[in-house]
Amino acid sequence: MEQTIDDLRAEYAQLADLARTFTPTQWAERSAFYGWTPWDEIAHLCFFDQTALLSATDADAFAHDTAALMAELATGREISAIARAKYAPLDGAALLAHWEPISARLTEALAVLDPKARLPWYGPSMSARSFATARLMETWAHGQDVWDVARRRRPASHRLRHIAHIGVTTFGWSFVNRKRPVPVVVPYVDLQAPQGGERWTWGDPASPERITGPALDFCLLVTQRRNLADTALAFTDGSAREWLSIAQCFAGEPADAPGPGVRQVAYID
Repeated sequence: MEQTIDDLRAEYAQLADLARTFTPTQWAERSAFYGWTPWDEIAHLCFFDQTALLSATDADAFAHDTAALMAELATGREISAIARAKYAPLDGAALLAHWEPISARLTEALAVLDPKARLPWYGPSMSARSFATARLMETWAHGQDVWDVARRRRPASHRLRHIAHIGVTTFGWSFVNRKRPVPVVVPYVDLQAPQGGERWTWGDPASPERITGPALDFCLLVTQRRNLADTALAFTDGSAREWLSIAQCFAGEPADAPGPGVRQVAYID
């Protein structure tokens, strides 16, 4: 749990450090992620870090807040519009200054919990460790959109292992969420870590289905930040291919990956 919290803090810090360099023009530049700007991405993270803090510290307040949010969503408003309205008075720098203390308080609250403590969320409850990992995944995914706007390569780190693990463990979810039968044969996943010669593996090495390649590409795929055709992943032509075509490691309605080449970035560094 301590390592997970440290990694979550590092993920927050890396994104905040990048955002601090933005000009007003960059804060308003549209990304390939549904046209969201860096301001939208940070507002989204801030909104859910605030509700996550409620979950970790006051379950009753979280339940009350959730009921109010669900009522708003029932009127047809999208979560992106709700977050924009909530933080509308803040420019990029002010939004960042508002978000950083919230994310810091969240990591502090999670750090003192039993890793197995159950926390309420929008759906099934999660253990505190899984909750922290989910926040890391969401921060990394939305952070990728911000790095893409800046056209800078984000340094890959060991923190990708958390995201890859969520990606692997949501194999069945990706099918269930689309009302497809879950394949009987689960692929063996063998990923190259971003630093050194370490390999991260999941599943049965004897499985006839397998996926190999860079951990970064796998994480970009399962968070739907890149199309399968734009990765260096290798895979067998069965359940592995079918899974990678629909992989979704986050909750919510089925979402589609971007088209081939849509989120390819002309980096400036």
